Amino acid sequence: MTRVYIADALAAGMELNLPEDSAHHLAQVLRMRAGASLTLFDGRGGEYAAEILVCERRRVAVRVLRHEAVDRESRLQLTLAQCVSKGERMDYTLQKAVELGASAFVPLLSSRSVVKLDAERWDKKLEHWRGVIVSACEQSGRTRVPGLASIEKLEHWLELNAADSALHLVLAPGAAATLKSLPIAQQITLLAGPEGGLSEAEIALALRHGFTALSLGPRVLRTETAGVAAMAALQALSGDLG
Repeated sequence: MTRVYIADALAAGMELNLPEDSAHHLAQVLRMRAGASLTLFDGRGGEYAAEILVCERRRVAVRVLRHEAVDRESRLQLTLAQCVSKGERMDYTLQKAVELGASAFVPLLSSRSVVKLDAERWDKKLEHWRGVIVSACEQSGRTRVPGLASIEKLEHWLELNAADSALHLVLAPGAAATLKSLPIAQQITLLAGPEGGLSEAEIALALRHGFTALSLGPRVLRTETAGVAAMAALQALSGDLG
């Protein structure tokens, strides 16, 4: 079933035009026609059965039929604090983390981050990442859209987000702690470094702010793999993959 995200609140009986990108995809790529069924969701929980009323090259109008109280969200509250990686690597991390149930993302700049942009281009990058997140929600059946924070420097974010009751983990090759040695927690913040990894000073700073250094085994994982692998393992241990 084709799924489309609508930012505004939905209700049964509404008629609305789909966003331009979604309309183009349905009309020009999927070749859908009036009378076809689809699913809408607004990120507020559940989803809505809908039907296409008008399907033209530049406009697709739909009618919302009924709310369906489905819930495909993870019982783990997983926040991925990911140091920004280059190009498709960051897109891949966001996409797969959405599929694995991440509830929020924090893009960070660390000492070894290779992406350097001005404020305007960072705004465009954030908008692009929101699109990646929404698209992954549509594809994976998510009923809520994970939050995306503004870009921050790692040191500043650590100062403002010292560990609280949640479990705070920083990925660090060679660390003593492993996933099996961790306590069970329902709220987890996971910090992952960029292409060159976090520096020793940055890891030490995270530890001073209450993070636990975590090893994912004897091999060094790439930046686009590490956070996703850790999330999959956490979901298998105490989330909805077990």
